[in-house]
Amino acid sequence: MSALAEILFGGLFQGSLYAMMAVGLALVWTTIGVFNFSHGVFMMLGAYVAWQLVELGLPAGVAFPIAVVVMAGVGWILQASVVRPLIGRPNIVLVVVITTLAAGSLIENGALTIWGPRSKQIPALVDGNATIGGVGVSLHQIAIIVITPLILAALWMFLNRSRLGLALRAVAQNEDASHLVGLNVTALYGLAFAIAASLAGLAGIFMGGYRFMSPVMGSDPLLKALIVVVFGGISSISGPIFAAYLIGFFEAACSYYFGLYWTPALLFGVLILTLMVRSEGIFASRSRGLA
Repeated sequence: MSALAEILFGGLFQGSLYAMMAVGLALVWTTIGVFNFSHGVFMMLGAYVAWQLVELGLPAGVAFPIAVVVMAGVGWILQASVVRPLIGRPNIVLVVVITTLAAGSLIENGALTIWGPRSKQIPALVDGNATIGGVGVSLHQIAIIVITPLILAALWMFLNRSRLGLALRAVAQNEDASHLVGLNVTALYGLAFAIAASLAGLAGIFMGGYRFMSPVMGSDPLLKALIVVVFGGISSISGPIFAAYLIGFFEAACSYYFGLYWTPALLFGVLILTLMVRSEGIFASRSRGLA
């Protein structure tokens, strides 16, 4: 029972973090058609902004929402300064990959200069520990498992029930038609980046509450998020959500039975086999959109 509980809990926890990161990547891709390789840096910066606000004396319940809003602004600014000027140019996907990598490197080194290399940690969402199925877990991790689906459900409601969300879906489905009906496509591009950055920043806050932070803490989550969106299908946001939890459970099971050393190799092996059978991803839809 303890082995099953450990795998289930580990899968839910890792899947929650992967889902938060992957949804942001998928949102930017479905809306603009580019990959944002500074997404992992957004995660790191959100955690550091939250830590700095707490150090200034703000309670965590105030500091964390402010940090998420700050990250939304950072995402908007990066889109306006690095991505927007390149839209419409040849090879935009490759060019944006390079420019966002460069922007991410600048932000990462800026964080290193401002906050230094020493590891830091922000307060947990909930203090304390519990035992589930014979496995000791932290209440902070349980809180993440509970909160993440609520956030993703709220995002789904926003995309499917609000005017702004429906406008984002329209841009994702047909940019030219969106222009013709009078939608401000440029502003919607910025909104997509802002939402993605805020989700990544929140994931960083989640991670910073149970693991020590460093300026390079976003590199591995970015890689896992890329694996998730490729595995689940980049043409929607629902596919990466399902894939995030599948990969979370797979990693937890591999770590338990084979150890951490073999887990990445096994994960990539399953990814390659899956793409050989279904190259667009196992949960891919037939057209680009935000369903």
